[in-house]
Amino acid sequence: MTDWTLAPRAPQAFFDALRDLHPLTAQILFARGYLDPAQAHAFLSFEGPRVDPFSLRDMRLAVERILAAVQRGESVAVYGDYDCDGVTASALMMRTLRALGANAQVYIPNRFDEGYGLSSEALDVLKTRGAQLVITVDCGTRSMREALHAREIGLDLIITDHHELEDGAIPKALAVINPQRPDCTYGFKKLAGVGVALRVAQALLRTARTAGLAVGSLSESALLDLVAIGTVADVVELRGENRRLVNEGLKRINGAPCPGLQALIKVAGLHAGALTARSIGFTLGPRLNAAGRLETALDAYHLLECSDEDAARASELAGKLDAQNSARQTLTASTARDAEIRALSTVKDGHPPPLLFAASDQYNVGVIGLAASRLMEKHYRPAVVVSVSGTEARGSCRSVNGFDITHALDECRDLFTKHGGHAAAAGFTLPTGRVNELRGRLSDIVAQQQPQGGWQRVISADAELELDQLDWQVLSELQQLEPHGAGNPKPAFVARSARVQRATRMGKAEGSALGPHLKLILIDRRGFKWDAVGWHMGEKAGALHEDDSIDLAFQLGVNEWNGKRQMQLEIMDFRAADKPA
Repeated sequence: MTDWTLAPRAPQAFFDALRDLHPLTAQILFARGYLDPAQAHAFLSFEGPRVDPFSLRDMRLAVERILAAVQRGESVAVYGDYDCDGVTASALMMRTLRALGANAQVYIPNRFDEGYGLSSEALDVLKTRGAQLVITVDCGTRSMREALHAREIGLDLIITDHHELEDGAIPKALAVINPQRPDCTYGFKKLAGVGVALRVAQALLRTARTAGLAVGSLSESALLDLVAIGTVADVVELRGENRRLVNEGLKRINGAPCPGLQALIKVAGLHAGALTARSIGFTLGPRLNAAGRLETALDAYHLLECSDEDAARASELAGKLDAQNSARQTLTASTARDAEIRALSTVKDGHPPPLLFAASDQYNVGVIGLAASRLMEKHYRPAVVVSVSGTEARGSCRSVNGFDITHALDECRDLFTKHGGHAAAAGFTLPTGRVNELRGRLSDIVAQQQPQGGWQRVISADAELELDQLDWQVLSELQQLEPHGAGNPKPAFVARSARVQRATRMGKAEGSALGPHLKLILIDRRGFKWDAVGWHMGEKAGALHEDDSIDLAFQLGVNEWNGKRQMQLEIMDFRAADKPA
């Protein structure tokens, strides 16, 4: 069951103060919490406070150490993560260090052999390679033991990260730059890992220029394409600072993307100049992530590092990532199907258990997070999928609004070798023999916090309207609210009593002749027809008949096909109309 909530209508004085905007745009801004007209205009114009990267705790200490390493010719290692945020942050930091003339190398762990985050073994490897300073990006916040190990073997460690701390504990590193630190006064706490890396890069470049040091031709704006990719792909909130960074990064991607992104855009069938945050989230990001999910994230990193002279290499790598993404999609689908069967094996009274938990030695660790996400989305309850390999098991978790999965893992910390993440997504490593114990303890935690009747999916609509209020002019103005993503979703609307003319299934589904998506033709009060699509709602087509009257929650989209553009309604949910059309 899905609940709909409708935002209150803005007062007339608010509309009067924003006469330069369409009333629908003004209503959306009010619904999103921009209650003062000045706030609303600041949002639309991307205004914000001036950012001082040195307000991040430990920034000056980190900059001094890095520049000293550059001047002394020390070997510096950038230690990244294998997801899109970590890969883009690694590329950004390496570009910056090379511009400063550093003797720098990159290290991105292999998901299958090493797992997430810092490892003492990897630090030993870097030490044997001559590294004297290690800079992490997008990882390290919970690496207490590894930070102590770095000290023991004589490595200076600078951690740059954005993940939540464990009970406020800070690793014993030379510097820990993370806006989540409770003692950090930086004004924006929701940066992605690549966003934190950008602030470090800015502090380095500005300090070096002030000191008269050479920084090559690198400009801060040249790093923003990487920031946009990593920020959107990591699904952090696109509000405040993140929204401004992604907006500027999209300008770079649509104007002068790095050669690797150019190749990836081409192989994905996109066109520079019209890319949005959605293009990153659904097309570019998954391809960059596919490398680390199936083989090695270094392929994605090397693609982003391609220069203008490496066009052939960029094309080859982009093609490889595209093929890996297709393989990843197939593998994710089969893993999710099997995990669903296992997780629902304990169904009682027709209701799934509060926690969906599946473990198998057949699961590829690279896709368990995606499989968990599919389970969570379909059944709307926390989901955990675990890949078992010998004596070690690795799991990935996805959660619903209202249940912090990382805090739940913290309550089971005695079981883990390593764990961490965010409220909505987390991962862990533990001995295989403790998987069933984890299942039981997590299930108890979830059951205790589950609301009466279970968690309810909620659609928050910005406005109720008549379909005849929508036209191309409205759509154009609504685009001022972009880029959309977590924390700033596409506007959602409710329309009442639309009449169904036709309901069919569309698209192709693996192993089925029936299309997975729902296609409707609806008729509004004027008798005008509207195309509507319900993604992954194909099974609901049989419940609709000609002349049925429905209420629908939807977003407004554009269908582009064979050179034609047509507005369409993207259905989020529908139900029988409260009253006849």
